[in-house]
Amino acid sequence: MQPAGTRKFPRWLFGLLILVLLIAAGVYWRSHSTSAQHEAGPPEKGRPHGGRPGGNPMRPGFGPSSGPTPVRVAPVTVGDFPVYNKALGTVTATNTISVRSRVAGELVKVAFQEGQMVKAGDLLAVIDPRPYEIALQQAQGTLAQDQAQLKNAQMDLQRYKDLFAQDSIAKQTLDTAAAQVGQYQGTLLTDQANVNNAKLNLEFTQIRAPISGRVGLRQLDVGNLVAANDTTALAVITQVQPISVVFTLPETTLDPVLARVRSGATLPVEAWDRGDRNQQATGVLHSIDNQIDTTTGTLKFKAYFDNKDLALFPNQFVNVHLLSDTLRQVTLAPSAAVQFGTNGTFVYAMDGDDKVRIRTLKIGASDGNVTVIEQGLAKGDRVVLEGTDRLRDGSSVEVVNDPAQVPATPGEHLKGEDAADKQAGTGHRSKAGV
Repeated sequence: MQPAGTRKFPRWLFGLLILVLLIAAGVYWRSHSTSAQHEAGPPEKGRPHGGRPGGNPMRPGFGPSSGPTPVRVAPVTVGDFPVYNKALGTVTATNTISVRSRVAGELVKVAFQEGQMVKAGDLLAVIDPRPYEIALQQAQGTLAQDQAQLKNAQMDLQRYKDLFAQDSIAKQTLDTAAAQVGQYQGTLLTDQANVNNAKLNLEFTQIRAPISGRVGLRQLDVGNLVAANDTTALAVITQVQPISVVFTLPETTLDPVLARVRSGATLPVEAWDRGDRNQQATGVLHSIDNQIDTTTGTLKFKAYFDNKDLALFPNQFVNVHLLSDTLRQVTLAPSAAVQFGTNGTFVYAMDGDDKVRIRTLKIGASDGNVTVIEQGLAKGDRVVLEGTDRLRDGSSVEVVNDPAQVPATPGEHLKGEDAADKQAGTGHRSKAGV
């Protein structure tokens, strides 16, 4: 058993003692530095309190040692502002037709190129017509036979009428001859229908485009046996001139649009690419759905585009810009100048040539580049576009025109300031060496 006099000192108590000593040393060092700073008196001229040695107090930029903050400004203007409702839309062909054969037979000719633009009535393919030519000849032969029999029956009927007038035959014989003529007349109607059906089937061996549009990829090759109304289409034709775009708008934004539609106005619609950078086509609003989708709270719209340059393809996704209204002579400011804080929306507006003041705003519609200002600014005011990170109400600023002169971040400014400090320090050492 270990004697009481040699018992080990607890580790946790030893760690606690070290922590207390470190805290005491820190407090002593801080109080000593504060005392030395008070004894040294006010900061030297050209060296702001708390700044680094060699710093330039008039150097524009960020940080406590900087002078006027370099900023870029832009004027507030007055003009017309188009109000667009934006949505994601799907390009839809005006008509889509699956071309199928209406008669059975061997495919002997394909008369179109994949992707070709065709007109209604153009020949697309040919089914072997020989069986249908033979069927037409058979129907025409039967018709000719029955026509001869009808003619003979009519001659008999006339003869029986003359005999009956002379009271040479019974009335029953005359009625039978008349019924025979009626029977042959009915047979001729059936024969004529068979002839017409054979002609129609023969015509169907030439498959023609039912609408104008673009033909898709070929689904069947020459030599295949085709069944009537087969599930496999020969090709698909989509009508792309004109073409439509279907899009939806939330019900919360419908009132201005519906008001313009009810007034009879024609609303322009623009189709932009997926990146919303390039405008692809311009059209007009064509129709509106008759009910709001309860699952999404949106209403469907359809716009028509001429698509003369074929820029739009069916099933393509596009960004839709619907021009629902135009605000006349409103105050406009660059959206980059508008700031959002806990107290609302504001901008830094120039107060004279070298100071800025905070202006609280009431804003309206915006397109990302320009914002409608309903209250807070007037035409001719200048607002800060770049350099707002270090601004406060009443801050001194220096207006510059070159964006490269405005540090984008505090780090960029400090890099430039460090370079200036190094140059100043080198010059001081050179003089000391002399």
